[in-house]
Order: sequence, then C-alpha cells, then structure tokens
Amino acid sequence: MKKSFLLALLIGAGLVGAAPHAQAKPYAIFHTSKGDFIVELLPEKAPKTVENFIGLATGRKTWKHPATNEVMTSKPLYNGTVFHRTIPKFMIQGGDPLGNGTGTPGYEFEDEFSDLKFDAPGYLAMANRGPNTNGSQFFITVAPTPHLNNRHTIFGKVVSGMDVVVAISELPSEPGTGRALNPVKLNSVEIVDSLPSPKPAASDAATTK
Repeated sequence: MKKSFLLALLIGAGLVGAAPHAQAKPYAIFHTSKGDFIVELLPEKAPKTVENFIGLATGRKTWKHPATNEVMTSKPLYNGTVFHRTIPKFMIQGGDPLGNGTGTPGYEFEDEFSDLKFDAPGYLAMANRGPNTNGSQFFITVAPTPHLNNRHTIFGKVVSGMDVVVAISELPSEPGTGRALNPVKLNSVEIVDSLPSPKPAASDAATTK
C-alpha cells in the first residue's frame, strides 16, 4: 500500500512518465561582409568551448583587449573582427581582436576532443598555439583535414551558407602564410536556438492583383 500510495503521488505530481523537455540546439549565424552562414554548435561534444564561444559572441563573457589591456564587459568580442587567414581548399580563420593572428582574449582554456574528426568540410574548430591554448580564435574548414584530428577542438558544423565560407577561402591571400590581403569583415555572430526560416524566393514573394 505504501508503495502504491507513493507511486500515485509521483504520478499526480507529474514525476513519473513525464516526457523530458527537448533541449534547444544553439546555432551561430555569422554575419559577414561577404554574406551569412550558419553553424550548428555542438555543446554535447565540447561544452566548455561552446560556452566560451557563445559568451564572447554575445558579450556575456568578460575578456581583455590585447592592444590596450582594457577589461571588456558586455562587449561582444567578434563584432567587427576579420577573417585574417584564408587558404583555398583548407580553411578560413578569424576571431582575433587584433586581426593579425596574435591576439587573445586574455585567457586560455583546455582542449575538448571527442569522436568528431575532420573528415568533411564545414567544421568549426578552435585555433591554438599548442595543447590547451584555446582563446577566441577559430577556423572553419573547406575540405577534409585529417592531419588536424586531436589537435584542434571541433565545436560546430556549418549547416547553411557553405558557399560563403568557400568564397571567403578563395579570396586573395599572401602565399605561404595565408594572410588575407583584403580581409572579409565579421560584422557579428548572432546566437539563436533554432534555425531561421528560409527566406522566400523573389518569385514566390511576388503577388498578383
């Protein structure tokens, strides 16, 4: 009787048989001067890395500007930065507040490796100077790059606008270093919890009287 009574209480309270709430997936919309692309972030694979990226993108995470040592609070780091390295058939790199590949947010954090591998184009991963030196810089691949496996934390995958990423990678750059000669600007990174609805084509949007 006691067991039945307890079960009845649990059912009455909605604690038994309740369907778990589906957790919203975070997406990052990269608004660039070359067009937009969308990345699905993967917190189940790299929770600390995704948390760091979202914090810097939204301004919720405090960082230190490497040029002035000013502590930046409520200031989205990625707004107005550039893709400073662009290498065709390899990757594009951004996220540096200095725009030259040397800048950091004033801290570093450890790698998060998972079963994800660089076996396809479109992976978003952390740039680094060696093990456990992640900060704010990231790159997006435009080809399979297996030599990067277990060297760079993968934390997202392009789900829309891969043509924009490829176009950025093919812009003129310095031979050998990949330094972009006319860097594409990253206007902002917008974080959303669902994919935006596709915009209707011009012909679909037109109405007849």
